[in-house]
Amino acid sequence: MRSIALREAIREAMSEEMRRDERVLLMGEEVAEYNGAYKVSQGMLAEFGPKRIIDTPISELGFTAVAVGAAQNGLRPIVEFMTWNFAVLPLDQILNTASKMLAMSGGQIGCPIVMRGPNGSAGQLGAQHSTAFESYLANIPGIKVVSTANAYDAKGLLKQAIRYEEDPIMFLECEVMYGDKGEVPDEEYYIPLGLAAVKKPGTDITIVSYSKMMKVALGAAAELEKDGISAEVIDLRTIRPMDWMTVLESVKKTNRLVIIEEQWPFASISSELSYRIQKEGFDYLDAPIRRITSADAPMHYAPNLTALAIPDIARSVQLVKDVMHQYK
Repeated sequence: MRSIALREAIREAMSEEMRRDERVLLMGEEVAEYNGAYKVSQGMLAEFGPKRIIDTPISELGFTAVAVGAAQNGLRPIVEFMTWNFAVLPLDQILNTASKMLAMSGGQIGCPIVMRGPNGSAGQLGAQHSTAFESYLANIPGIKVVSTANAYDAKGLLKQAIRYEEDPIMFLECEVMYGDKGEVPDEEYYIPLGLAAVKKPGTDITIVSYSKMMKVALGAAAELEKDGISAEVIDLRTIRPMDWMTVLESVKKTNRLVIIEEQWPFASISSELSYRIQKEGFDYLDAPIRRITSADAPMHYAPNLTALAIPDIARSVQLVKDVMHQYK
């Protein structure tokens, strides 16, 4: 095992798959000459050349359309968005072409493409650059949505997406976590999509999260431990398909569920997960399912308002205690 930053894990995943398969290429704004807006693709131009590491104009609709066409004609492109907020521009390619072509062609034309980049808020970027897109994208049949929280999962899931998946993959990263270090194996490994992971075992309550809110979930669990509350923490990792069965098995043991996410509350990931668990696991619940989400409003620029809008450890701890103490 060795410790590497999240950006290095993503770079390794792409580079290893590009060495293995000449059909794999990377394209996006500043991915080549500038080594990536967040230095994720650093050094890749020197190794793979300008035909496979492609700088694009500031035209997300245009270069996403090129990549989708390339995928439908036998290549396996990776598209980097400087932020998923900019992916609203090529939504037509994601929603009406990439996700639907396999069904519309009667299974004749697939679209093995990975679209990746930073997602969600990253501190004082204003309302137009701070949206979390998991629930938007997960609402589209025909695509898979991954939202990573650490180097190990990011590398394994991305290699799986590039090498084995024939569906369009939306791979959501976190800008403020690119420098976070984590342990990854020296040997090659892949993580199948659609499997959640229990990151901390517990007995009293289940806490579910994903992406950078996993820091809040694990931080809350550590604080709760001081008060004698044992929380089991689950990272969804893949948003669609959602591994709600792992959550259900945990709830069968703990009988309580709290969900922490960065989405807006309406029609969010927690909405879908709550429905699944109450439908299939109602008899195991000793308390209502509770959640903490971002504020139901555009993100403000002011740091104090940003802090109020996003779930934090203190409020998550209090929510768990409310569930534990109110419904004994």
